[in-house]
Amino acid sequence: MSPNSNESTPNQAHSQHPPTEEVQNRINKLQAELLRHGFDFYLCHDPDNIFYLTNFANFIHERPFILIIPASGRPIFVMPKLEREHVKSRSVVELDFAEYLEFPAPVGHNWFGRIADYIDDHHRVAVESLCPLEVYRSIPGQAVQSDMVDQLRQIKSAFEIQRIQYCCDLLTEGHKTLLEMAAPGQLPVLIHKEVSSQLMQKLLLENPTSNLINSKFNAVTQPGVLSGDPHNFSEIFATLAEGGPNVTIVQGSANGYGAELERTFFLGQVPEAAKKPFAAMLEARELAYELLRPGQCMSELDAKVNQRLRDLGYGDYLLHRTGHSFGVTDHEAPFLAEGYQHKIEANMIFSIEPGIYIPGLGGFRFSDTVLVTESSYQKMTQAPEILESLCIAI
Repeated sequence: MSPNSNESTPNQAHSQHPPTEEVQNRINKLQAELLRHGFDFYLCHDPDNIFYLTNFANFIHERPFILIIPASGRPIFVMPKLEREHVKSRSVVELDFAEYLEFPAPVGHNWFGRIADYIDDHHRVAVESLCPLEVYRSIPGQAVQSDMVDQLRQIKSAFEIQRIQYCCDLLTEGHKTLLEMAAPGQLPVLIHKEVSSQLMQKLLLENPTSNLINSKFNAVTQPGVLSGDPHNFSEIFATLAEGGPNVTIVQGSANGYGAELERTFFLGQVPEAAKKPFAAMLEARELAYELLRPGQCMSELDAKVNQRLRDLGYGDYLLHRTGHSFGVTDHEAPFLAEGYQHKIEANMIFSIEPGIYIPGLGGFRFSDTVLVTESSYQKMTQAPEILESLCIAI
């Protein structure tokens, strides 16, 4: 399905909660997997998985939220009593509530006692990898590590594609504003303030019921002096200067669904030393797109892209994989990475972002959010793609 193949207007398509059948279908698929593998329950603590299975988002703190999905029947939500109305206002599926009053609490009134109300010593329980040890140890019966929910999240439904496309449209708009604001002497922190505020305001105007717990936007501009270290955001008062390479990172989540858009750009002029690595990055990126097809091994795609960069002389300047996925977060599995032996499938969504990082010169990276179609791919974000368009006049 095309992300734009929706008969509703953008506001109508994205201002509502997911339909009950959308989320119930996720639960049904999980329950089918539980039965297939001989499990009685699946236990979720990860707030992203809980959101995926209920539409309720929460912060992790000392009062845990734990979703127990039986192999058949309604999910059971172990939660603080004070959150009952909050959960009811956001959840779109029927839940059984197993409330506890507070933590710490007297013996017999703690959250782990509520788990034991449903799970016995003879039960077999699938437990996600990110489950805290404290919760894991509280589970009666046989607890087995399993990431069934994460695996279900990898293939996007038509609804999810719409939601991610909406986030992409916001990021495309924000990235355009970022480049318009870029100038020598400009503080990246001021660009971030303007762009992130613009995007959040637009989200809330178009989607008044958006959940602020899982809505956020970042608009980072790494000046050339920092861009060779892709996650170095420490010098927030380092200003932009003529030349480059500067790297943009516009990413975030709109009401629970994430994406990203990144570019390398220059101000006024392109240093001679930057032209070849910029072209090499584009060549590696083009190869990644050529390989991005259903049936392609993710590990092999990344290996071929990395080898192309080595052949071009940049093997010493590689720091990360070709891409990762998006969904109810802006950074998740599956991964276009060597050693990740999985096949690409239609309706997966990836970043495509091979990068080169040269100390003393800077970083060279584009990133787009990309949908895998039945036979090819579709870019969901839009930004300039050639050097001439990314050298901004001053």
